[in-house]
Amino acid sequence: MIHVDRVGGQQEGETQSIRQVIAASFIGTAIEWYDFFLYGTAAALVFGQLFFPVSTPLIGTLSAMGTFAVGFFARPVGGLIFGHYGDRIGRKTMLIISLLIMGIATFLIGLLPTYESIGIWAPILLVVFRICQGLGVGGEWGGAVLLAVEHAPEGRRGYYGSWPQMGVPAGLLLGNLALLPLSLTLSQEAFLSWGWRIPFLISIVLVGVGLFIRLRIMESPAFRQVQESQTEANMPIMDVVRVYPKNVLLAMGMRIAENGIFYILTVFVLSYITEELGLSRNVGLIGVIIGAAIGLFTIPLFGALSDRYGRRPLYMFGAVFSLVFSVPFFLLLDTGSSAVIWLAIVLGLILGHDPMYGPQAAYFSELFGTRVRYSGASIGYQLASLFGTRVRYSGASIGYQLASVVGGGISPAIATLLLAWASGHWWLVAVYTSVLALITIVSTYLASETFQEDITAERPEERRLVAGEPG
Repeated sequence: MIHVDRVGGQQEGETQSIRQVIAASFIGTAIEWYDFFLYGTAAALVFGQLFFPVSTPLIGTLSAMGTFAVGFFARPVGGLIFGHYGDRIGRKTMLIISLLIMGIATFLIGLLPTYESIGIWAPILLVVFRICQGLGVGGEWGGAVLLAVEHAPEGRRGYYGSWPQMGVPAGLLLGNLALLPLSLTLSQEAFLSWGWRIPFLISIVLVGVGLFIRLRIMESPAFRQVQESQTEANMPIMDVVRVYPKNVLLAMGMRIAENGIFYILTVFVLSYITEELGLSRNVGLIGVIIGAAIGLFTIPLFGALSDRYGRRPLYMFGAVFSLVFSVPFFLLLDTGSSAVIWLAIVLGLILGHDPMYGPQAAYFSELFGTRVRYSGASIGYQLASLFGTRVRYSGASIGYQLASVVGGGISPAIATLLLAWASGHWWLVAVYTSVLALITIVSTYLASETFQEDITAERPEERRLVAGEPG
């Protein structure tokens, strides 16, 4: 049993528990994002040829990117479902279910026959499995982040909350590393025939490891307090929307640039380098791998810095850099130099994305109360960072996942379409990324600072919710 010191510190016996929770959050999240990013990389490199071969190369790429985007449209649904039950019955159970959904869907993609074998059923099934991936990752973020943040010692929420965030570069790194050796060693025919399937099939082993770890962790202290007082929210999603509408919208706006530009840097860039610049697909893969590897260090660094200097300054820095870097990024790509292309991808990730993503878990969680935090953070992440405890899972999930659709899911497809409209020139894509960055800058400016708040304290809004009073 975890003992929480009410004075603000934590007993020595809790240290090991925190480490276990952080390990479970990081490893499980890394596995889920490995599955999710693996699809994105494959969509940029092979799915257009295998599942949409009757189309022109442009239409095939757009169709593949469209199936990539489908997963993002499923994420808010996953955030809603998992947020509701995460605020009703707990974070741990939802994390186990989300991992199973994601892993099984990824494994089945590895077994899926192509268009040549089963015709139209191939892209249809691909979309179905992608939807399942979206549902799984939609519920994953809120639970993993809240377990870490709600277990964290006072004054360390930014650092500990950044560990499940590190699952993103870890999953991105694993997903690209899984494909790169196969791409380098196999012929184009062998890679398209069976080589691309291997990383998808390996996913089932990783899921087994993740389940073993997650089954051993305990529920968060903050949510146990809610359970013991029997004040769980009956309808967390409704409570989030009624009590925290501003925070949901701000979280969504803060998420848009971080998420949308991230997928320009890691997914769209792969097709741009191969189709527009005529370079090997491995040039882009190596750049993404380098950026993801560095992110394993910069994300926790920025999370720790937010504990000292606040969430807003770091978040604002990342958003402003992303705006300023929109044009230089493409100028660097167009040099055609592998080293310069790698530099462009790395700078965009570690100075634009990571300063926002490192503090994001703690920031979004602090915007909601415990009883609706899962829903609020997930819909604020998929809208929001800004809710209290009774609705924290719901609040965080809603904001995060809805922004993921607008900012991330459709950004590679939009960028591909804008590139075609501009006859292969990138200027419209740079305008698009600049608009995303401006939305996040304004949202961050309007958001309040939260790093010194007590997330276990019951907020006035929550007392009214428990008492059944109108918000």
